[in-house]
Amino acid sequence: MSLKLPFIEAEIIDQYLYDENPRPWIIGFSGGKDSTMLLQVVWRALMKIPADLRTRKIYIVCNDTLVENPKIVAFIERTLKALKKAATQQGMPIEVHRTTPRLEDTFWVNLIGKGYPAPTNSFRWCTERLKINPTTRFIQEKISEAGEAIILLGTRSDESQTRARSMKRHELKGQRLRKHLLPNAFVYAPISDIDTNELWQYLMQVSPPWGGTHKELVTLYRNANSGDCPLVIDETTPSCGNSRFGCWVCTVVSRDKSMEGLIGNGDDWMEPLVELRNKILVERSNRDAREMRRRTDSPYKPDDPNTWGPYKPEYRAEFLTMLLQAQKEIQETQGETMELISHQELVAIQLTWFRDSIFTPKVADIYNRIYDTEIDMSKHVEKLRREEELLRQACSNEPEHVELIQELLTLQKNKALKVNKRGLQQDIEKRLENFLADKIRRAGSETK
Repeated sequence: MSLKLPFIEAEIIDQYLYDENPRPWIIGFSGGKDSTMLLQVVWRALMKIPADLRTRKIYIVCNDTLVENPKIVAFIERTLKALKKAATQQGMPIEVHRTTPRLEDTFWVNLIGKGYPAPTNSFRWCTERLKINPTTRFIQEKISEAGEAIILLGTRSDESQTRARSMKRHELKGQRLRKHLLPNAFVYAPISDIDTNELWQYLMQVSPPWGGTHKELVTLYRNANSGDCPLVIDETTPSCGNSRFGCWVCTVVSRDKSMEGLIGNGDDWMEPLVELRNKILVERSNRDAREMRRRTDSPYKPDDPNTWGPYKPEYRAEFLTMLLQAQKEIQETQGETMELISHQELVAIQLTWFRDSIFTPKVADIYNRIYDTEIDMSKHVEKLRREEELLRQACSNEPEHVELIQELLTLQKNKALKVNKRGLQQDIEKRLENFLADKIRRAGSETK
C-alpha cells in the first residue's frame, strides 16, 4: 500500500495538470468507504499542487434518494458540512452539491401516490428516478458549461468480477480515462487497483484532510457488517443490493442486513422502518392488494384477473399510515428533524389520488389522526393542480418549456428559503443558457 499511494497521487496530480482543456472533475461521493478513500486521495494530491495552479473546478456530488438510511444520512450531513468548511479554509477549488429526485419521481409519490409496486430485479423503477436521473442532470449541466467533464469514481476491480469486466470494457487503451455512456463525459477511477484490505488500512491510518477521523465510518461498517452504496450514474453501476448502505425501503433484496445489523448493535429506534419495509415487500406479491388493470389502461377496459396493476387505494392508505406512524415514533426519540416524508410529497400524493379518483381517505385525514393536528391540504392541492393546468395550457405549443419553468420555480423557491439569496439571477441565466444549448444541440443532431 505504501508503494501504491505515491504512484496514485502522482497520477492524480499529472491528470489534474495535464489537460489544456480545464474540463471539470465531478467526484461521486456516497459517504462510504470507497468514495471516502477516493476523495481523500484526490484532496491530498491537490494539497501538493501550488495554489495558483489549482484552477480546474472540482465538484463533489452526493446523491440523496430521500429514502436513505436515516443514520447514514446524519453521518453524511456532518461529513458534507466538514467538506465545505475545509474547502473554503484551504482554498481548494471544490464545491459540494447534493442531487435529489424531482417531486414527481420520489419513492413515496410513486409507491403511495401512484400505487407503483415495490421494486424488484425485473422492475427496478427506483434506480433511474431516484439515482441516475438526478445525478445525470447535474453532470449534463456541467458538460453544457464546459463542453466535457471527467467523473471520478471510487470503483475498484477488487469489489466484484462484474465490475472489473465493466471497467476493462470501457477503458481507453493507453489512457487513464474510460468512456462514459453520456456524450462528452469520461470516467477516471484512481483507486481501481486498491484491494479492500489496503483500503481499510489506509482509512484507519490516515486522517481525512477535512478534519476529524474515520472512526465513525469504521464503526458504522462494523455495526452494519455492510458495504457502501456506490454513486449510480448509469445502469451498469451495481445496485445497492447485497445489504449495502442505501435506501431503507429497498425490496430488491429479501432482507436489509445492514439495517438489521445497526438495530442489533443498539439502534433499535429503526425497528419501525424494518416493519414498514417488510410490509411493503410482502404486499408486493399479494394479488388482493393490486388492481386488475394498469394505470395506462382505459377506464372502460374490462378487468383482467391476470393483470397486476397498481396498489389498491386501501393499501396505499395503509402504507401512508404506517409511514407517518413510524416517522412520529422516531421523531419522539431522535428529534423532529428526522423526516421520512416531506410535506411537499404529502401534497403530491393527495393530488395523485384525486387524479386516480381516490377521494376517501384523504392524506390530511390520515396525517391529522396520527399527529393530532388539523391540517387542511385541500387549498394546497387545488393550487398545485390549477398551476399545473395553466402552465401546460400556456406551453401547449412548447411542452418542453413546462419542465424548464418548473425547474426555474424550484430554483427560486430554494433560494427564497436561504438567508443569503445572492446568485439567483446568475443561476437562472445559467439554466436558461444550458436549456438553449441543449435545444440547439438536439436541433443540430436532427438535421444530420
